[in-house]
Amino acid sequence: MKNFFKICSYITVICLVFSCKDNTKSENKEAIVNQESSRNAKDILGNPAYLAMSYGGYREIDHGVEPTIMQLKEDMKILSAMGVKVLRTYKVHLPHAANVLKAISELKQEDANFEMYVMLGAWIDCKNAWTDQEPDHNQESERNAVEIKEAVRLANKYPDIVKVIAVGNEAMVKWAASYYVQPWVILKWVNHLQELKKSGSLSKDLWITSSDNFASWGGGDAEYHVEDLNKLIAAVDFLSVHTYPMHDTHYNPVFWGVSASEKELSDIEKIDASMLRAKEYAMSQYNNVSKYMKSLGTDKPIHIGETGWATTSNGHYGPEGSKATDEYKEALYYKHMREWTNEEGISCFYFEGFDEQWKDAANPLGSENHFGLINLEGEAKYALWNSVDNGIFEGLTRDGKPITKTYNGNREELMKEVLVPPYK
Repeated sequence: MKNFFKICSYITVICLVFSCKDNTKSENKEAIVNQESSRNAKDILGNPAYLAMSYGGYREIDHGVEPTIMQLKEDMKILSAMGVKVLRTYKVHLPHAANVLKAISELKQEDANFEMYVMLGAWIDCKNAWTDQEPDHNQESERNAVEIKEAVRLANKYPDIVKVIAVGNEAMVKWAASYYVQPWVILKWVNHLQELKKSGSLSKDLWITSSDNFASWGGGDAEYHVEDLNKLIAAVDFLSVHTYPMHDTHYNPVFWGVSASEKELSDIEKIDASMLRAKEYAMSQYNNVSKYMKSLGTDKPIHIGETGWATTSNGHYGPEGSKATDEYKEALYYKHMREWTNEEGISCFYFEGFDEQWKDAANPLGSENHFGLINLEGEAKYALWNSVDNGIFEGLTRDGKPITKTYNGNREELMKEVLVPPYK
């Protein structure tokens, strides 16, 4: 009988020990979840420990072919290895946005240390956009309400992941002739989301913005300086600004090309000088937005919602155009933008992590298909060659392929395709 009681005592002690371990493990896991939930937009945006990236996971020419959850998880792991912890993605009207959130959620369940947050975009259009009827830029699409409703649903379903909702993507800039809206439309939906925060229907810590061209935020022509824009600037939690010097190597090449004073430089020095001016051009657009905002008596954070540099073009930016696109120039631009924004406490949602070939499906060599830092073969472009050398992608694959270097890592071969900008 004594032995029986001894055995019972031992069993009780062992059970208590394991119970304590389980409870401690559970408490630790809960603490991590709570800690991550407490990391809100104000903590993440502008924090160089949380690099930002624009993301689309589409691999195929047919945009109707959705990436699988497994493919999205592969991409999340690759981006995380690069130090990226904040994504900007749209397509709430397709499975893509919800699947990205699901993939991140599953990765967090598999690894309590995995961190990834999302700026979730709701697409906004004018009436008759993308139809055979004339776009009516003074009225909005009925579809906008559906987009906003779905963005709200996803933000509430994944509050530990979705930290920002962006109303519209380049939806106010007037060169978006197929779909642009007047600022009152964006303002209407921003105010709606802010009211949901006040009523408790959305997290009070969720930040609301619109992601648009620098000119749309007042940093360009005076035609954008309207009262509804001023009200919008007052209504958002921060300004998400797009800047694309690469496009302006064709449309507004004031900074581009080799000047007379540079003609004695080596080819590589001419390219380096042009790319430094491209960075300064982006900085000037950012600063012009800041000046306009402050002229209204407002001072809010400004982050870069999109910027990037394509590596291929058979059009305006290629060998027959401004000679802007190649992997060397993309690498310089990426380096310049990361250094500047990290130093200044600006989030830069660099466009983009991976090439997507649906963007210009009829033209495989179109620049829109080639903004990624990693191509469709799972090869890291020149901007990430050092990352490959440092082993950050070791053990990771994309569609079953390990991450290797473009040009088989041969810099001399890469440089053969690098063209000097034209003389001014």
